[in-house]
Amino acid sequence: MLDVCLLGTGGMMPLPYRWLTSLMTRYNGSSLMIDCGEGTQIAVKEKGWSFKPVDIMCFTHYHADHISGLPGILLTMGNAERTEPLTMIGPKGLERVVNALRVIAPELPFEIKFIELTEPEETIELKGYTIHAFRVNHNVTCYGYTLEIPRAGRFSVEHALERQIPQKYWSRLQKGEMIEEEDKTYLPEMVLGPPRKGIKLTYCTDTRPTESIAKNAKDSDLFICEGMYAEKEKLAKAKQYKHMTFYEAAHLAKDAGVKEMWLTHFSPSLVRGEDYMDAVRKIYPNAYLGKDGKSVTLDFEEA
Repeated sequence: MLDVCLLGTGGMMPLPYRWLTSLMTRYNGSSLMIDCGEGTQIAVKEKGWSFKPVDIMCFTHYHADHISGLPGILLTMGNAERTEPLTMIGPKGLERVVNALRVIAPELPFEIKFIELTEPEETIELKGYTIHAFRVNHNVTCYGYTLEIPRAGRFSVEHALERQIPQKYWSRLQKGEMIEEEDKTYLPEMVLGPPRKGIKLTYCTDTRPTESIAKNAKDSDLFICEGMYAEKEKLAKAKQYKHMTFYEAAHLAKDAGVKEMWLTHFSPSLVRGEDYMDAVRKIYPNAYLGKDGKSVTLDFEEA
């Protein structure tokens, strides 16, 4: 199962009731964070989660409201005596940007590994996550992310016995390991059925609607999407600054056939977002307004 928490939902500037943009997930003892706006470490503390298991940090782009919380969170992780490497993923220029921010956090007891994105779409597998990054349409290079937790097929005792596979190898094969023993090779597909449906989460912010979003979000269990503006008369402003309205996000959710959508990254001027949700749900019924600390546990579906 995958724990998901929307740590901050604000755009441009933090407010007393709305931290800046950040998402955190937990899976199998490892945590992942997307974006790290100002106040993110306070939001983590308010949620009662921990920084120390964060092994992966993904960045959509390098505007301050998406990365300005990074130096503080690195210092906190260092003070927690973390020694395991931390992997960062983001658009080209990531290492330069992070090293500039680290002028105020120069000494850390752990290594930072950088994966810089240069292609329109890239896939990275780390810590049990399949991370698919896809370019979106903002006024600087910006990526959305789809996180998937794949699920292997069901183990067949019958097939294992038929093929005379020693029982001591069953658990290793079930985990996807290939085993070679003298003149014999045992493969996972010898004992596993077809792959089962995994868990899929898609997150994108700071963009106009694009085909790449709908394609990559298709059939997601949860789609978290920016809704910078709720007022319909602000569509021109959304186009000018390369953002989205609530209603454009709802159309993307509908086109992608997602199970549920949360809106996030709200304009500081947005006060009563819930007042606009009836109109949003006429487009896509299973839409919800994001709020700081909103969380859910996504689990594997049983046949």
